[in-house]
Amino acid sequence: MLELKLVPLSPLKDTNIILGQSHFIKTVEDLHEAIVTTVPGAGFGIAFCEARGPCLVRSTGNDPELKKNAEEYALRLGAGHSFLILLKNAFPINLLTRIRDIPEVCNVYAATANPLQVIVAETEQGRGVLGVVDGHAAKGIETEKDVQDRKQFLRKIGYKQ
Repeated sequence: MLELKLVPLSPLKDTNIILGQSHFIKTVEDLHEAIVTTVPGAGFGIAFCEARGPCLVRSTGNDPELKKNAEEYALRLGAGHSFLILLKNAFPINLLTRIRDIPEVCNVYAATANPLQVIVAETEQGRGVLGVVDGHAAKGIETEKDVQDRKQFLRKIGYKQ
């Protein structure tokens, strides 16, 4: 038996979602440490779907609302060894290199402020993430004005000078 499911995940206002996969229960602690040591002012909630034993959603965070939402999203997703980080007051770009450097992190599927649709395969054994739909389909090619707007936005948020 193989069933495909679409699990929608929408970031809260002014937050980002990072969705990934790892292989060890200490992921929750390692992700927590990575965030507080890389971006100390970030607010976050982390949830991890344990894939063995009691198969619980393990969680941590410094923002109760983000932690609660991460737990709910992870339970809805239910894919073994997947993790979710809900993040505010920081951008995923500030953390992705550090997250990928955590030895047990196998994959990062998405890092976005857009609504996600997670494509999940469900079998008799469990669930696994096949991929994600991040945001909406492209509608055209940028114009010169769009290029100027993009560059202006990057300067506004401090990513270019």
